Amino acid sequence: MLDIKWIRENPTALADALAKRGSSAEQARSTVDGLIAMDEARRAHLVKLQQAQERRNAASKEIGKAMAAKDLELAEKLKTEVAEIKGFIQDGEARERELDAAFNGALAVIPNVPLDDVPVGSDESDNVEIRRVGKPKRANAAKEHYELGEAMGLMDFERAAKLSGSRFTVLKGELARLERALGQFMIDLHTVEHGYQEIQPPLLVRDDALFGTGQLPKFEEDLFRTHEGFWLIPTAEVPLTNLVREDILDGETLPLRFTALTPCFRSEAGSAGKDTRGMLRQHQFYKVELVSITDEQSSLQEHERMTQCAEEVLKRLGLPYRTMVLSTGDMGFGARKTYDIEAWLPGQNAYREISSCSVCGDFQARRMNARYRAAGEKQTRFVHTLNGSGTAVGRAFIAVMENYQNEDGSVTIPEALRPYMGGVEKIGG
Repeated sequence: MLDIKWIRENPTALADALAKRGSSAEQARSTVDGLIAMDEARRAHLVKLQQAQERRNAASKEIGKAMAAKDLELAEKLKTEVAEIKGFIQDGEARERELDAAFNGALAVIPNVPLDDVPVGSDESDNVEIRRVGKPKRANAAKEHYELGEAMGLMDFERAAKLSGSRFTVLKGELARLERALGQFMIDLHTVEHGYQEIQPPLLVRDDALFGTGQLPKFEEDLFRTHEGFWLIPTAEVPLTNLVREDILDGETLPLRFTALTPCFRSEAGSAGKDTRGMLRQHQFYKVELVSITDEQSSLQEHERMTQCAEEVLKRLGLPYRTMVLSTGDMGFGARKTYDIEAWLPGQNAYREISSCSVCGDFQARRMNARYRAAGEKQTRFVHTLNGSGTAVGRAFIAVMENYQNEDGSVTIPEALRPYMGGVEKIGG
């Protein structure tokens, strides 16, 4: 959530930011003007309420003086005035709640302001490649992961559909073990070598947690909700980031770095017809998440560090990849800047996203009321938050299968995973 004080002082900057994110200049200006008008109406109403409360207090004292002077007529007149003021205040407080709800609702759907160095564009075609690691394999006979898995008899989409419907998979035997090995390898790398603290968070969260990280209210259709009112997490970013909600942290303890290996659940409401074959876009998948909580001076440096941690996963697995900085039109709602890491998939002859690392500034912290106090300062500041995939286990699984496939249909196990596979060097064939 943005700071309304900043918006009032920088209306043109926000309008420009909204235009960079895809709004027309007219829409952007109208949105900003509307926000400021709502805030001014709310502030003007608060002034009236405060004046009414001051007059009520003063009139109450005057009643006492009138009674002491035995001026009963004045006392009754003042009592009538106080009663009217109390009615106005009661109605005014109800109106205040209405104005606050409308204003906060409008502010809650305004996206974050991109950093100045983010490329301006309309969609993913305007993303900019900043580095490429490894040489992509371009075998004409390369099969996609689902062809390999089904031929092994270890990947079953038909049975998953009988159990749960489309966009689910049943993995068996050594392929099930391979997916588990990938998650364990990643979590060990990030905790042992990269300094993240492993967390086992709840998979069910309340509205406030999803509001804090920005999934609610704007992206409700992308989520699964239980009958009891809990939400299934779309990413461990939600519980990990909310670990500091409503806290005031000691600035000297920052940065905090958390990681978790969890299932994630997404309705994929906006992806009808996309990636319907295989495991690329599932309703349920595993992901290793990275979350950092920093002070405002360190967040950009932490963003580079987090991205390097995610890239190291692909380096250890020997997977070719490229790193992209997302354009303003492709960047997520809460991000100020995002790097996408895309692994090479020979079966598709294309790079596909396997990790996304974002710096959010204080955008999420304002929604969570998460603050810190720097050494020697009395005032608190909002923390800065970052999140990234370190990485998506299912997509790493796909990349390993396709990049390590052999002509006989078998898949060689990358050396980094063999200790997690009981020494197995090859699956199938």
